[in-house]
Amino acid sequence: MIDFDTKKFHINPNYRLQFEEAQKCHVLLYPEGLVKLSDTAVEILSRCKQAVHKKTLIEDLQKDYPEAETLAADVSDFLEHAASESWLVVVED
Repeated sequence: MIDFDTKKFHINPNYRLQFEEAQKCHVLLYPEGLVKLSDTAVEILSRCKQAVHKKTLIEDLQKDYPEAETLAADVSDFLEHAASESWLVVVED
């Protein structure tokens, strides 16, 4: 599991985030298939294309969505889910 409080992370290089015209939505493509993503997931994952710390990610999202009262908790929950699905990996130093 990723220690999101101390490690930088990014999208697993085996996955590609893109808009899939046939699905009419954003997806994560990987060798065995694809995952359809919600708008919220796309917003978070699009900021994980480059290595990022959780704190920085949440701060950046909070700037764009100041009205989102549960943003930090929601992002933390999503990151845990994404890591459990191997969508995110730790950046090795």
